[in-house]
Amino acid sequence: MSQSQDEIRRKILEILSDNSKKPPILKKIYKTLQAHTKEQRKEIRKLLSGLLEEGVVYRDGRGRYKKTEQNTALGIIEFARRGSVAFVTTDDEREIAVPLENTKGALHKDKVLVEIVGKWRDLPKGRVIKVLQRGTHFVVGVFDLKRNFGFLTPDDPKIAYDFFIPPDATNGARPGQKVIARITRWPTATKNPQAEIVEILGKADDPKVDLPSVIIKHNLPEEFPEDVLKQVEALPNLVKESEIAKRRNLTQNVVFTIDGEDAKDFDDAVSIQRLKDGRYVLGVHIADVSHYVEENSPLDREAYKRGTSVYLLDKVIPMLPFKLSNDLCSLVEGKPRLTFSVEMMLNDKGEVLDYQLNESVIESKKRLTYSEVNRFLQGDSEVENRLGKEICHSLKTMFKLSKILRQARRIRGSILDIEGGEVDIITDEDGRVVDITTRQRGPAEILIEEFMIKANETVAEVFHNAGLPFVYRIHEKPDSETIFLLKNYLEALGIRASFPKVIHPSVLQKLLEAVRDHPLKSSVERLLVRTMKRAIYSVMNVGHFGLASYAYTHFTSPIRRYPDLVVHRLLKLYLSQGGYFTSDQIEKYSQVLPKVAAHCSKRERIADEAEWDLIAMKKVEYISNHFDDVFDAVVTNVTGFGLFVEIPSKLISGLVHISTLNDYYRYDDRLNILVGERSSRVFRIGDLLKVRAIKADKRTGEIDFEIVSRKDKSSKARKK
Repeated sequence: MSQSQDEIRRKILEILSDNSKKPPILKKIYKTLQAHTKEQRKEIRKLLSGLLEEGVVYRDGRGRYKKTEQNTALGIIEFARRGSVAFVTTDDEREIAVPLENTKGALHKDKVLVEIVGKWRDLPKGRVIKVLQRGTHFVVGVFDLKRNFGFLTPDDPKIAYDFFIPPDATNGARPGQKVIARITRWPTATKNPQAEIVEILGKADDPKVDLPSVIIKHNLPEEFPEDVLKQVEALPNLVKESEIAKRRNLTQNVVFTIDGEDAKDFDDAVSIQRLKDGRYVLGVHIADVSHYVEENSPLDREAYKRGTSVYLLDKVIPMLPFKLSNDLCSLVEGKPRLTFSVEMMLNDKGEVLDYQLNESVIESKKRLTYSEVNRFLQGDSEVENRLGKEICHSLKTMFKLSKILRQARRIRGSILDIEGGEVDIITDEDGRVVDITTRQRGPAEILIEEFMIKANETVAEVFHNAGLPFVYRIHEKPDSETIFLLKNYLEALGIRASFPKVIHPSVLQKLLEAVRDHPLKSSVERLLVRTMKRAIYSVMNVGHFGLASYAYTHFTSPIRRYPDLVVHRLLKLYLSQGGYFTSDQIEKYSQVLPKVAAHCSKRERIADEAEWDLIAMKKVEYISNHFDDVFDAVVTNVTGFGLFVEIPSKLISGLVHISTLNDYYRYDDRLNILVGERSSRVFRIGDLLKVRAIKADKRTGEIDFEIVSRKDKSSKARKK
């Protein structure tokens, strides 16, 4: 069998395409290809593994290899919290709806082969033929007993099964404890899945179990493999003088970092100069992670696998080991660090007139925080004295430029001022939530945001104009259906909004300005975010709708985001070769980058969901300790089964069920209101209420409220 890989691959596909014969098992393929040696058989297994990975071939439950047909597709199945349909997303981002009765024992995040059997709304409808790869092997949830057997209820509401726990697999767990279990039997048409408990986390209501629960639920990797740690150990502790000599030396420049108080990894530093003719030279200096993380090394493969650092309140699951993320790559104060610098010359309209891209070395003069910069910009003399003249002069110049850049973005239609609904969770020494406050952005946060946007745009435009393979950060235009829902919501608030057929981001920016002082401002902002499509990574540059950028990328955070690391490598290659790629390099990156973009988009989504889950748990914990408190709330939506409300001061949302209202209420779907039959009382979006929490479920993140009215108070007084 002296043949090339391409010839063997072609023959394998010919064997699997022969419909006159029974699909072969591995031994039959060996025999047909006359593979007699270990090396020959190893080569066949390697090629089959690649075909399985590509989805060209699949293996059925009897070990027979079959070629994927035209009406079949491979993808990851995802279940909703509720609903009768799951969705399979293929590698090329197609979506297939699968009714729950056709999921064939698949669990959330499994890789499945589906057959297309019809249409579901505007999507193809499929049925699972085979589960090819399990996405979950451990499950976290609450252990309980029912009669004479144990069972586990998963934390993840997207897992639609309870797990049977045999008597000899409880590991000493007691009812009501949060546990981690390994799945030992998968669900079938007649049997629930089975699992064995491997770790007891503690009581289900103990706040200390929240973090490990989220980590297990989202399968987040905490420990680094041994080969990665060995590679990191071999890295130098200091920046080599020989490397400094090769780079643009900016160690004497006034360069500094501005980050949050709790930040440990410093990706970016900034510098500025005001020329005599009024132009600005803005420097954005980014940690050169690519110098230390060699492509396809164990460290690189692990960083790719993780895709991003995950921030879970005060816990960080880093993309890179701490020696890199918190020390060698981090732009710490007073130490020389290798960087990639974008130095841009801008006019007083915020336009980039010229730029330089260089491998560089800097030495941060100061580690500044957002809060102290904000205090300085508000005139705090104590902060000014502490920072010194050079840094204060730079900050004043930066503040002027950031306002110019922000105004330029406003003029071109970029969507500004969406706060994002972020909160700060304040805990005591035992980790219990004592308060939740809404996070506010000051001029320092906006300043850094504007500078990073400008650097990302400048780098993206280099590759867009060169027409070379690249990883863009794209944000597509919203579709007409979601814009229609937004329009209806605004009209229910009494806000008239007209939307042209072709939506430009400036339309949505004007809308935000119209609701700036409205009590439902945060709800409108979040609905606006949901209206827009999710920003993702892509090799196809369709622009960034929200930023009104025709080319955008992520270049500024390579310590915590893998796409930024890839962009650095591409940029280095581009500069080292005088502004071009060879034909082999173009072919290589045209094949590799789409997979990188899709994978990193998925990892980002998982990280976001983990963060949201933990915050939702903490909101439930907070409200569970305040059942006796009355909160000011606003109605954010009206349905036939009740009112969705939000406490603006905490950004805590929940439901006032219609059954708790002291009347029979009729839902008017045309006006989106509830009307009491006896009282004629009307509830509509935007109503201000006083509410009290009556139920909170940490597993689902759901909170139920009741309206506190005068009648409620008087009836309580009579009972006393």
